[in-house]
Amino acid sequence: MNQLNPLLLLTLSNVFMTFAWYGHLKNMKTSPLWIAIMSSWGIAFFEYCLQVPANRMGSEFFSLSQLKISQEIITMIVFAVFSIFYMKVPITRNYLYASLCLLGAAFFLFRD
Repeated sequence: MNQLNPLLLLTLSNVFMTFAWYGHLKNMKTSPLWIAIMSSWGIAFFEYCLQVPANRMGSEFFSLSQLKISQEIITMIVFAVFSIFYMKVPITRNYLYASLCLLGAAFFLFRD
């Protein structure tokens, strides 16, 4: 096992998480809320099947804070791709500035 394995699992986990949280906004706006909730729960199950082992593996290489900030950076990247290609919503300049702030946080958490 290497340091990339947990990051890859976290990336896949984030794909499921993003669809669970926001996918219903595109495809289920007219569906009853309970259907959107149950669909999101079903998708979130697969997120947790990836996220829990990713964090367990990642804790062997990273501190808890490093794991968390890595997760947030992955979330921003996955969400940007989701927004642009699935939801057809452009990323704003402010989104990019917020992403740079996360990179700054990563710099401080990963430096010696």
